[in-house]
Amino acid sequence: MQILTNWRVRGAELCAVGLDWLAERSRTEPQPRHLLTGERGEEAAFFYLQRWGFVVVAQRWNDGPLPGDIDLIAWQDGVLCFIEVKTRTTKDMATASSSVDREKRRILRRLAGHYLHHLPDGERPETRFDIVTVYELAGKPREIQLIPAAFGWSE
Repeated sequence: MQILTNWRVRGAELCAVGLDWLAERSRTEPQPRHLLTGERGEEAAFFYLQRWGFVVVAQRWNDGPLPGDIDLIAWQDGVLCFIEVKTRTTKDMATASSSVDREKRRILRRLAGHYLHHLPDGERPETRFDIVTVYELAGKPREIQLIPAAFGWSE
């Protein structure tokens, strides 16, 4: 059953990559490279999490007037996960996960609180904040790592 799931996810991933390629070619103005890198990383994280049994329910969620967004929101075994994805093309600088600094964590917590406020029934499920790092190094296979419960609701 896991093999079938992996094939299904891989097929969907290949289709998404192809559609992204077509969309990029049809743009009148090219997107900045760092934004394309981030989008590729978020897409890779999406499929990586699916392979590990996550059910992704939102991508790039924001609450209108609040700044920022939550890259991915997913359920894993009854836990609602708010996931920040960080993609890098080099390991020469600090780690990708270290860029989720105090201010970014504050923004993510506030957005997550607003997301929970919109859930039905007013019940608050068990939650956690995860980070997924994606490294796209030249000439090497993509490296993806999940850091579950990377930080909590308070410092």
